[in-house]
Amino acid sequence: MQVKGFVWIDDIVEKLKRKHGVHEEEVVEVFRNRPQVRFSEKGHRQGENLYAALGRTDEGRYLTIFFVHKSDKRALIVSARGMSTRERKRYEQG
Repeated sequence: MQVKGFVWIDDIVEKLKRKHGVHEEEVVEVFRNRPQVRFSEKGHRQGENLYAALGRTDEGRYLTIFFVHKSDKRALIVSARGMSTRERKRYEQG
């Protein structure tokens, strides 16, 4: 799946930092480092579904990022957090 940019909502960016300690730069790094992307659920708008991207930052932090893949190929970031143990096992299995 190709992502050609990001859509950031200020309230979500603040929540990511405050609640999960995840910064915008880390999200960008995960996408740059070719994450594993999995379908999560059908979106409210046709063709704009929710996905989970599992990957690592440049510093090696394991993150799970939830995003809506917009029709213009940008990712609307909905949430991001450290991977759970279960997610990390699946990620490492490829």
